[in-house]
Amino acid sequence: MLIRAGFDIAFNAPVPTPLLLMLNLHPSRHADLRTPHSLMFDPPVPATDYTDGFGNICTRVVAPPGLLRITNQFTIYDSGEPDPTAPEAQQVAVEELPSDVLVYLLGSRYCETDRLSDTAWSLFGQIAPGWARVKAILDYTHERITFGYEYARSTRTAHEAFMERQGVCRDYAHLAVTLCRCMNIPARYCTGYLGDIGVPLDENPMDFSAWFDVYLGGRWITCDARHNKPRIGRLLMARGRDATDVAISTAFGSAWLAGFEVITYEQTGDVAGADAPISGTAGA
Repeated sequence: MLIRAGFDIAFNAPVPTPLLLMLNLHPSRHADLRTPHSLMFDPPVPATDYTDGFGNICTRVVAPPGLLRITNQFTIYDSGEPDPTAPEAQQVAVEELPSDVLVYLLGSRYCETDRLSDTAWSLFGQIAPGWARVKAILDYTHERITFGYEYARSTRTAHEAFMERQGVCRDYAHLAVTLCRCMNIPARYCTGYLGDIGVPLDENPMDFSAWFDVYLGGRWITCDARHNKPRIGRLLMARGRDATDVAISTAFGSAWLAGFEVITYEQTGDVAGADAPISGTAGA
């Protein structure tokens, strides 16, 4: 299947302000692209890309005073298969984990393993290690948090989500990641596009979505505590320890979000005619 995705985002800055953007598709999906993928700036500004320590593509720009609009649209091939499950996957002993995976066992800005360790062991310590334990964490997190866009707060941590029992997709991911790490299961935070493909349309405007990966059986496996079921058409943008590492924008000064629109939908028809303006809704 083909998926059309993109965004139209604007920032307003009072003075020239450096921005660090993480709005590119992850390199692991570049081979699937069927049309060019590039960030467009209005007004035009110089932009420089680099790859960070987690393998994500980051873009550096200096926003001029006034409005800076950033857009991108692309078509990408996807298998159309739902996220795979791995009921046979076994947990890898800490001493046998690859060294580059160990960082995903540690606490981080939004994932306070020290504050949730005792809780995690009391809840999941009697469950068999491996996929059964991960599934129990997914089920628990899905039930623990009530979803609502009105509950969004950029500073909420995993422990706060656990206590407040409300949030958005990033809060589900942060809590599940933290509980996995507490149980010695490496987990990394992911962000990207997830449209309403194969599910009922969500009436709310789309946002970028958050999910996570766990390391079991020697490989990374996609998990989603917000939806708690396999989904179709997940397009990875970036991954890291938590939302700090994959923030779509970081301003080194004052720059306010002045516009935000995202699309993701299954494309029908030929690729050549896929340049409709960004509009409509999809799920987050």
